[in-house]
Amino acid sequence: QVQLVESGGGLVQAGGSLRLSCAASGRAFSSYDMGWFRQAPGKEREFVGGITRSGLTTYYADSVKGRFTISRDNAKNTVYLQMNSPKPEDTAVYFCAAHGSGSAYAPSSYKYWGQGTQVTVSS
Repeated sequence: QVQLVESGGGLVQAGGSLRLSCAASGRAFSSYDMGWFRQAPGKEREFVGGITRSGLTTYYADSVKGRFTISRDNAKNTVYLQMNSPKPEDTAVYFCAAHGSGSAYAPSSYKYWGQGTQVTVSS
């Protein structure tokens, strides 16, 4: 069992920066690939990016590639999402999740989810 708690959301101006954190409980954190997703009002939850359990490989949705960076610190049981140059269309609730099986890009492949943190990007 892994419990995930996101933090760091808030209001940010377009072109600014924001870092989200996701703290995990349990000693199994380092055995999970992790993902970040987001969900805007009236829209489906969408993949933002992911990171392998070692932290050596990251992958991103085209919409955030080059602007967002995922990292993790297994000693601190934490995964991060650095958001640089955010745009108003990045406004959403952001979730971190621990991967179970299946495609890394599909929400249904993730076994554990945090409660989400709101990010609002003003123009």
